[in-house]
Amino acid sequence: MGTIVLSGTVVLVILGFGNHTWWLVAVALLFVYMQYGRGGASASSSGGSSGGSSGAGSGAVPGSYRAYRARRDKQAKWDRRYRRERPLESRRQARERKG
Repeated sequence: MGTIVLSGTVVLVILGFGNHTWWLVAVALLFVYMQYGRGGASASSSGGSSGGSSGAGSGAVPGSYRAYRARRDKQAKWDRRYRRERPLESRRQARERKG
């Protein structure tokens, strides 16, 4: 699927030298592919394969619960590190949040 989109984009860019509207169509095609094409393809392929669970970090679908948990755990790790390395600053921020 990606090869078809890329080759279509190249053709539209080449056509764009004569009419600049084709460049806008090429940009729109790439935008639609990035928004909907890759996410839907990876969701169906990772759900059906048994090897899809090995890449829980960057290869996960953005909307999945596994990706959410990975982001949440990473943020919690950074928060703990920040509080450990900067105790005075974290206490000040906690006081400001209270009132």
